[in-house]
Amino acid sequence: MLLLKVISHLLDYPTQALFDAKAELISGVEQSGISAETRAELTGFISELTQRDLFDAQESYDLLFDRGRALSLLLFEHVHGESRDRGQAMVDLMNVYKTHGFEVDSSQLPDYIPLYLEFLSQQSCEFIQEWLGDISHILTMLSERLKERDCYYKVLLDTLIEVSGVEVEREEIAQAVSKEVRDDTVEAIDKEWEDREIRFDDPAVGQCPSAGIQHSQNALDPNTVHQVPIKWHEADAAQVSGL
Repeated sequence: MLLLKVISHLLDYPTQALFDAKAELISGVEQSGISAETRAELTGFISELTQRDLFDAQESYDLLFDRGRALSLLLFEHVHGESRDRGQAMVDLMNVYKTHGFEVDSSQLPDYIPLYLEFLSQQSCEFIQEWLGDISHILTMLSERLKERDCYYKVLLDTLIEVSGVEVEREEIAQAVSKEVRDDTVEAIDKEWEDREIRFDDPAVGQCPSAGIQHSQNALDPNTVHQVPIKWHEADAAQVSGL
């Protein structure tokens, strides 16, 4: 599905190559089967993004997606946080990619949403809807957090939800998001990186700094109604277990 490739590129870090491909990106949107309203919003987003100064666009992207965890584009950040289950989930997802002949030519982790979309773009429409449906609550949560920030990237997540065909409990998720404390403020970041007492039995010793940080309060909790862990479909699970 060409549309998923377009959104994959738009959700990735802005580059001059992306800006130069404006016409191709808009053409991909116009060829899609999404609603006329969504097509108009997407083409508007592309025009607005590519008219910006590149360095300003890159700085805005960093501040938006890399400053805190609430808007992380890593799927498993919102499902497993810093738990050990996250590593196994990465392995399982990578094996699914390999099973379907998808070669990962990227330094990004396998659960990076643009990479996930690149993989889905090569699959059948039924497969795409199922796998987008699996993460529809995560997409909705990200969309609502972007809405709280009055950010135009929101249309990308909303388009993916439309493609999934899933009816999400948006109002309930929006209420939960409205009660969150933002984690991208200077105060929140300072608190996250406060020095911890060093102990020889501390599992964080010897790991990168982020590995010892306590699970973010904004990370998705699989035990709540607002979040749905990514589930593997039976056929894929069977193939992965045989690898």
